[in-house]
Amino acid sequence: MTFPDEHTTQRNIRLDLRYDGTDFCGWQMQDNQRSVEGVLLKAIHNILPDLPCLHAAGRTDAGVHAEHQVAQFFSDTQLTTDALHRAVNYYLPPDVAVTSFSDVPPNWDARRHARRRTYRYSILNSRQRDPLIRRTTVSIYRPLNISAMQEAAQIFVGLHDFSAFRSTHCEARNPVRRITGAVLLQETDCLHFWIEGHAFLRHMVRTIVGTLIEVGLGRLSPQDVQGILESRDRSRAGKTAPAHGLTLVRITYPGEIPPLERMGYAEAD
Repeated sequence: MTFPDEHTTQRNIRLDLRYDGTDFCGWQMQDNQRSVEGVLLKAIHNILPDLPCLHAAGRTDAGVHAEHQVAQFFSDTQLTTDALHRAVNYYLPPDVAVTSFSDVPPNWDARRHARRRTYRYSILNSRQRDPLIRRTTVSIYRPLNISAMQEAAQIFVGLHDFSAFRSTHCEARNPVRRITGAVLLQETDCLHFWIEGHAFLRHMVRTIVGTLIEVGLGRLSPQDVQGILESRDRSRAGKTAPAHGLTLVRITYPGEIPPLERMGYAEAD
């Protein structure tokens, strides 16, 4: 990302937003497809004639939701952040909403300055379907061994090479990531897998979840998961879990306490 020089009159404007990812091809704009970035830029362009470049803290895949995403752009607009907030939301579709606009220092970077990223994957483990949560939760009808899944989830905490848990199309040069917290929590028939770290590889969370489901079904043991992690072999891990069960819960910046750390399930830096 290129920043204006120190003498620029342009403002660095941060926007926090949330969206239902069901009907999007993901965050990033793609030809002839509906993206979160695309509809957001279209709404901004209705207010600011000079269309800015929009930079996000992270890209979500097709079907993935966000309770909290962060982006930024540079502009010489004189509109207040409150005016921008009201105007942009007026032009946004119902499945996206900006929660705040704010001015940030010229060198502030939504991606680079993020301290932690927190994701949650939700599973309905019941023979009954629930149409009210079908867009954000994956249904598994067979009983799951929750204690085994909880044991396996702890294996991912720490600094590891996650080659076995990333997409074959992942372009990251370094597969090593530090996970500060990973926990499976049960709420009646719903299971929520929470994971928190500095950064993630493409499809990493969903592949971890697919592998935990294999543990829950008795096809893998927690010890097997340890071996898969150490093997760095993607073919040994579970399938990539469906996108619609995944939600980006929070992007945390310095001075803020990440959700899992706040709940006592993650290490502090």
